[in-house]
Amino acid sequence: MAKRHFPVRPNLEQLRHQAKDLLRAFRRGDAEAVVEFREYLVTRIEIDSRIPGLQQKETWGTRTSMEQVRLADAQFVLARSYGLPSWARLVTACRMTDAIWRGDVEAVRAMVMKDPRLLEEDARGVKGNWGPPMSYAANLGQNAIIEMLRGMGAADLEFAFNRACLQGQIGTARRLHEMMGRPRPRDGALTDPAYTLNVEGTELLLKLGARVYDDEGKRLAPVHEVLETDGRNPAAKHRILELYAEYGFEYPDTAVMALHRGRVDLLEEHLRRDPELLRRRFAWEEIFPPELGCHDEVLATHGTPLGGTTLLHICADYGEIEIGRWLLERGADVNVRATVDAEGWGGHTALFSTVVSQANFWMNHHGREPEAPFTKLLLEHGAEVNMRASLRKELHPGYEVPGMFEYRDVTAVSWGERFHFRKLVNEKAVEMIREAGGVE
Repeated sequence: MAKRHFPVRPNLEQLRHQAKDLLRAFRRGDAEAVVEFREYLVTRIEIDSRIPGLQQKETWGTRTSMEQVRLADAQFVLARSYGLPSWARLVTACRMTDAIWRGDVEAVRAMVMKDPRLLEEDARGVKGNWGPPMSYAANLGQNAIIEMLRGMGAADLEFAFNRACLQGQIGTARRLHEMMGRPRPRDGALTDPAYTLNVEGTELLLKLGARVYDDEGKRLAPVHEVLETDGRNPAAKHRILELYAEYGFEYPDTAVMALHRGRVDLLEEHLRRDPELLRRRFAWEEIFPPELGCHDEVLATHGTPLGGTTLLHICADYGEIEIGRWLLERGADVNVRATVDAEGWGGHTALFSTVVSQANFWMNHHGREPEAPFTKLLLEHGAEVNMRASLRKELHPGYEVPGMFEYRDVTAVSWGERFHFRKLVNEKAVEMIREAGGVE
């Protein structure tokens, strides 16, 4: 099993430096490096007993000391830790992906001519979402490379088409669709651009005949993917959900679904029918309806727990600031607490949801300057900064941080300071709450 994640666009020079660092760590007896060599090095080595953590000499083969371990061994270990069979394959993967990014048709052609197996193997040398070279090129809209690879026998047309739709490479998707003979998109094709919240890819698939229901009336529109994806883009989410409706999909007539769709006109009608709407707390199943394919509180990506919360809490996690502003203008209480369950979990306000939210993930992941407009909005409307709640959270398995983490009697500040997965935390929000008098 790979210990490291091989990047979408690996950098060979960085990897060479990483191999040298790994060799140095091994030679000084670093415990983690020793474990990696023990796990991955096929050429067996004798490890000197002075390495910390080893009680006796372990015979790993013909070499007799740490000093005899070579850079080539470290390169091999590093490649294996990324899931590649050898350093040579890692180098090929770096050169292939770099050539595709640069649009270097001749470099890609030369590599495939030298080793035709590269047509079918993933461009990165490891199984992943970006696929073989033609599909990898489709992600980037590299049409000339696609044409060349197709001429050399590349057959991953459908996967490449799906990736082009996912990435919004519409010209590329149309060309691939022609290469495929212009079939109706397979049932389920809408899922890929739903995950990335790609409006253009969704619209193209629907125009080409992608279905929102099958012949028996079973739902095909991936509404659950739009609601549960790790991305946050309110305008794109609204448009995709409306595109499904334009092609015949029918939604439940609920206030939460009106929020998801960005339909303030429908929210106005729900508020007219239900004057208590702005204080109402919604169960998990109302926010993520199982009849639309939605999952439980672990598989639906979100930050601060959403079960038993108000429309304002939901807006905070999704970054729906315009609807949040509308709710406050209509009289929503900024300090309404979420439901507290029988074990005492819950009771948080929407302010907590601005501190730890899915909307923060990509901001932190890409290293963007932190912003906290929703926190600012709530503070301007009188959010109490030192209310306390008890919260527990289990992350989506894709984040690779297993287990349930519990936080008793925390304020919004301490919720942010103590939360175990920092990419969901908005440091700017914590700073603003502190400046407003918030404490741990």
